[in-house]
Amino acid sequence: MSILKSDKPALILIDIQKAFDNLEYWGGQRNNPEAENNAGELLKLWRNKNLPIFHIKHCSSIKNSLLNELNAGNEFKDIVKPIDGEPIIKKNVNSAFIGTDLKERLDNEQISTLVIVGLTTDHCVSTTTRMAGNFGFDTFVVSDATATFNKKGIDGQNYSAELIHDTALASLNEEFATIITTDFLKQNI
Repeated sequence: MSILKSDKPALILIDIQKAFDNLEYWGGQRNNPEAENNAGELLKLWRNKNLPIFHIKHCSSIKNSLLNELNAGNEFKDIVKPIDGEPIIKKNVNSAFIGTDLKERLDNEQISTLVIVGLTTDHCVSTTTRMAGNFGFDTFVVSDATATFNKKGIDGQNYSAELIHDTALASLNEEFATIITTDFLKQNI
């Protein structure tokens, strides 16, 4: 399996924002500390190959949310900061397709292959990936360029970030997307 440059794959960077540096706010534990570095490497690769890039930014409508546009946490992390000409899609729900023009932009550019990275694996990455798969895009999620936080279950049990990450990816794999790694992409595009 390979992702060909001729397929004009789009890199979709989801919610790689400063608010996610506050571990306590999101649950206290996070997996995959290299996710942003890997996403940054892929962003450089996409820029060098002149492939389409879309930056997704979560703009919470809740005023006290760290992801609200009034808060510093809404800003992109420096390692993946957009440059002039790279589109920024603002959303306020989990899917990058709901309430945005992302699908129209992809369709207008005749893009059928998506490579998804970002935060968090079980929320916005998963929701966007599921919709992409349902829309018929050939979708890839980069496992080591995504991350999440621990979660409390309905019975109060704490589930580790790694478990949440792994089960989210397992739920997506071979149904909504193909799960790959940064190294795979660097060798196959």
